[in-house]
Amino acid sequence: MKPKIYLTRKLPKLIVDKLNEVCEVRMWEKEEEPVPREILEKEIQEVEGLYCLLTESIDTDLLNSAPRLKIVSNMAVGYNNIDVAAATEKGIMVTNTPGVLTETTADLTFALLMATARRVVEASDYLRAGDWKTWSPMQLTGQDIYGATMGILGLGRIGEALAKRASGFDMKILYHNRSRKFEAEGRLGIQYVDKERLLRESDFVCVLTPYTPETKNNISAAELSLMKPTAVLVNTARGGIVDEEALYHALKNGGIWGAGVDVFEEEPVRTDHPLLSLPNVVALPHIGSASQNTRLKMALLAAENLIQGLLGETPKNLVN
Repeated sequence: MKPKIYLTRKLPKLIVDKLNEVCEVRMWEKEEEPVPREILEKEIQEVEGLYCLLTESIDTDLLNSAPRLKIVSNMAVGYNNIDVAAATEKGIMVTNTPGVLTETTADLTFALLMATARRVVEASDYLRAGDWKTWSPMQLTGQDIYGATMGILGLGRIGEALAKRASGFDMKILYHNRSRKFEAEGRLGIQYVDKERLLRESDFVCVLTPYTPETKNNISAAELSLMKPTAVLVNTARGGIVDEEALYHALKNGGIWGAGVDVFEEEPVRTDHPLLSLPNVVALPHIGSASQNTRLKMALLAAENLIQGLLGETPKNLVN
C-alpha cells in the first residue's frame, strides 16, 4: 500500500506525477490561496508525509494531531514555520530545499539593491504618472553602486554568491558571520569585520542571516543608528530579522537613505503597512527565488526529500 501524503498547495503536474508514483496523493487544489487551518488539521490526521510551504505553521498542536506522520518536507530553505524541536521529539523528519535557489536569490538581492539605489521603481512611477516634464540636473538622483562598500550580514551560500556579483562592480566587500570563513576570504577577496564596523562603513548592508530567536530584530534602532545617512539596507532573508518600526523611523527621519525589502514579519504584508508609504522603499512580495526554473527545482527537491523519507532512507536535506 502506498503511503498517504498531503500537499498544502497545488503544484505543477510534473511534481504531482512524480509523487503519485510512490504515494497516495491528496492536495489542496488552489495555487494562490493557502490551505485553511481547519482543513490542514483534518488532512494531517491520516497521512505519513506532509509537503508544505512557508505559509503553513507546522506547530506543536498540528504535529500532535498527526499520529502517522513521518516526515514534513518544506519547499523552502528556511524552516522557521516548523516547530523542529517538537517534530524531533515525535520522531518526525523535517527537510528543506537548500542550494537550488542560491544563485536566483543572489540575483534578486543585487537587483533589489540596484533598484533602490537608483530609484528605479520611483522613476518608473514618476514617468507613468506624467510628471516627467523636463530634464534637470538633480532629478531622481540616487546612490552610486560601482566602487561602493557592501556589507554582508550572514555569509552562507547566498552571501557568497552575492559577493561574487558585488566584485563585478569593484565593490569593497565586508562581511560578518557567526564564524569566520578564511577560505572564502581568500577566494572572494572579502574582509571579516565585527557587526558594528560593518554597519558604520557600508554603503549597502545586505541581510542574509537565517531567522532564529537569536536573530529576531537583529537590525533594530541601535544598529540602524550606526549606518551612514546615505546607506541602503537590503533584506532578502526573513522578515523579523529587521525591526520594521525602527526601519520606518530611520527611513522617514533620514537616518538611512533607502531600503529594499523582499520579506516582512507578517506575510502577505498589509497594504497600509507604514513602510509601503515611503518613496525610498522598494518593497517586493517575497520573490527571492521566483524564477521558473528555480521554483521547479525547489518543488522537485522537496518531492525527492519526501519520497526518500517515506521509503526509509535518510533524506539528503534533513534538518533535524
